[in-house]
Amino acid sequence: MILHKSNALTFFTPKTTNSLGTPFFDTGISAGFPSPAEDFKEQRLSLDKELIKNKEATFFARVSGQSMIGAGLDDNDLLVIDRSLEPSNNKIAVCFLDGEFTVKRLKVDKDDVWLQPENPNYPIIKITSDNDFIIWGIVTSVIKKV
Repeated sequence: MILHKSNALTFFTPKTTNSLGTPFFDTGISAGFPSPAEDFKEQRLSLDKELIKNKEATFFARVSGQSMIGAGLDDNDLLVIDRSLEPSNNKIAVCFLDGEFTVKRLKVDKDDVWLQPENPNYPIIKITSDNDFIIWGIVTSVIKKV
């Protein structure tokens, strides 16, 4: 269910399930040469339990744009955002700035706040008292399609 769509992000609420999860083989997958066959021990993995720590305060948003590619956030990636986490220096945050949502890295120094993109083609934004500014939530995970 789409909650809000802006130029930079599209927000969704997580839909949790009561299922036991998807089969998960905790043996490690080699990215080099294949390892000899091991006994596979199947477990169940719930992405809800892995990615969502506070269900009531967690939202998903889809990235639109290239300003955070240096942090590994690409166009169309799905962000997991926790609104209950305390914002702090160097965290990646979803912010509401002058009527638009944006995702940037927080830079905090005493009483000053900057929103730093992770792409040199985008400017650093200094937050002033003239801005309508709210730190909406902290990005905890990114989900990518391959």
